[in-house]
Amino acid sequence: MKINRNYCRLTDNYLFSTIAAKTRAYQAAHPHQALIKLSIGDVSRPLPTPIVQALRNASDEMGQARTFHGYGPETGYPWLKTAVKSYYQTTKNVTLDPTEIIISDGAKSDVANLLDIFAPHCTVAMTDPVYPVYWESNVMVGHKIKLIKATAANQFLPLPSRRARADIIYLCNPANPTGVCYTREQLKKWVDFARKHDAVILYDAAYEAFVRDPALPTSIYQIEGARQCAIEICSLSKTAGFTGLRCGYTIVPNDLKAGTVSLNRCWQRRQTAKFNGVSYPVQKAAAAVFSSTGWTAVQRNLRYYQRNTALITQTLDALAWPYVGGVHSPYVWVRCPAGQTSWQFFDYLLTNAGIVCTPGVGFGKAGEGYVRLTGFNTTAQTRRACQLLSHVLTKFRK
Repeated sequence: MKINRNYCRLTDNYLFSTIAAKTRAYQAAHPHQALIKLSIGDVSRPLPTPIVQALRNASDEMGQARTFHGYGPETGYPWLKTAVKSYYQTTKNVTLDPTEIIISDGAKSDVANLLDIFAPHCTVAMTDPVYPVYWESNVMVGHKIKLIKATAANQFLPLPSRRARADIIYLCNPANPTGVCYTREQLKKWVDFARKHDAVILYDAAYEAFVRDPALPTSIYQIEGARQCAIEICSLSKTAGFTGLRCGYTIVPNDLKAGTVSLNRCWQRRQTAKFNGVSYPVQKAAAAVFSSTGWTAVQRNLRYYQRNTALITQTLDALAWPYVGGVHSPYVWVRCPAGQTSWQFFDYLLTNAGIVCTPGVGFGKAGEGYVRLTGFNTTAQTRRACQLLSHVLTKFRK
């Protein structure tokens, strides 16, 4: 038997699995300690009523012979593609062809599965710190990885350099884990760089709905030239609370080619061969997200999480504690107290405040000395966490 030895290069456990295991162990040893999770980016608000109604109606259809749906189009139903197309046109002034929109079960799987359409032994550039799936999926297939440090020195928004030259470039904007957001001018540098060096940008826009400033980009296709060098991946998990339903979409422009080979054609072919499509009820629920009533309800939930994030940043501002993010993102990237590593501060917050965070080093070596907090818990829990966090950090100020 032969196995893919690249798997031996991975850590034993996924970052968030490790956090969950440590949290369970602590809770078992301290059963009366109330814990507040500001770690994993899972939502706490229920699905809005218009989405639930669409899901219910679609489920009822599946129970009747006249309206039952079996296998659907592997790349998504036309009416959902039309809804996404309209969303891009009205909110981003970006015109898409429905054939460029491929519906999937979420951004996490797509950012990894897209590697199927590229040659073996590619050179891949990504930031450090970075969402673990970018790193781990490329390790699994044996690609060469170049890390571009995102640090306070470059405002956690690195720009292209000779060291960034690669076949594939991952960009997450707004960024996970740091919560910062590139400007249009900064993204234009990446687009120009990719076109000059014949690279493709895999652009993760999972948090685009959190961007508040209309001057900031919410799609790579708002940047001139991006259709010739970028694939955009988006998810409804954070936008509309679909963490439990699983639905997203990837946009592969028809203009994007490797020589004469269409990347859109390659991705569609990959999906039709390896994926049977998102279920009919879930796609109906996704279409409801982009309806007028659905989008209004979704916006209420987004504002709820934004207010929670603001509670965290206001707490840190009051202490003049160093952090970034939290304005156009649900994530706040917080500096650990002097002398503490990311995991040490994780343990300190857990044992002294009952707060579960995410150690920054879990996102890469450059994340050492930071932790990530999220605004996805309830407001009551977030407010309590802020009180506890303020108490903890004040001790380090003395």
